[in-house]
Amino acid sequence: MSLKPLTDSERTLAREKATAARTVRAELKSKLKSGEISVDEVINGSAQDEAIGRLRVLDLLKALPGVGEKRAAGIMDTVGIAATRRVRGLGIHQRKALVEHLMNHRSA
Repeated sequence: MSLKPLTDSERTLAREKATAARTVRAELKSKLKSGEISVDEVINGSAQDEAIGRLRVLDLLKALPGVGEKRAAGIMDTVGIAATRRVRGLGIHQRKALVEHLMNHRSA
């Protein structure tokens, strides 16, 4: 199935929408890094914002202080979340397990 070609105005609207979504995700990551918001709040509030729902869980975890690529991958592996999973794609049990893991391992 091929996509229909976009007109210049449609392309401009799509570009603006993508830029706005990236801005929302960047602000969220900044708030996570500073501690203004918790992962629990992000995961349970992601249904309201499409841009946050499209954020990869790996990127969400890497935004936490002291969590890099390897630690984030280790957390996801421990909890049983695929590396490509996005926030909106997490199941109820995955959400609960991730939040519990982060609460029990505060130094992570």
